[in-house]
Amino acid sequence: MLSMKRELSVRNMKDDEIMKKYVEDKAWGLCTMVDLKHCNPETIRDPEKIHEFIVKLCDLIDMKRFGDPTIVHFGPCAKVAGYSMTQLIETSLISGHFANETDAAYLDIFSCKEYAPEKTAKFCKEFFGAKSMNFSVAFRY
Repeated sequence: MLSMKRELSVRNMKDDEIMKKYVEDKAWGLCTMVDLKHCNPETIRDPEKIHEFIVKLCDLIDMKRFGDPTIVHFGPCAKVAGYSMTQLIETSLISGHFANETDAAYLDIFSCKEYAPEKTAKFCKEFFGAKSMNFSVAFRY
């Protein structure tokens, strides 16, 4: 069986260009992976704030939430302990993990409906008071 890998470079593309390319390429899904460092420790350790984030993010990117989010604190050791969350959306899933030891957040926003990745990442950074952010975008075919 032959498989093919498509390379996608959106490094210097603006949100509107990414969304246009997503539609033109007939991609199945758009995934934005956001890594936040040095977040506000109080925010990432508060399940009510994480719930608020989910609601505001879904409103921002015009995604309809499907059911309530799952927000659970766990971790077998200090390195990974923190809250994890998932929120089903009608077009897929938003998930994340918040690492207490490093005050970091790792978020994935995946949808088969296009949205603005950079605007989304900047919102995440601002909401959690992160001092630095990296994000990447992938199309799923």
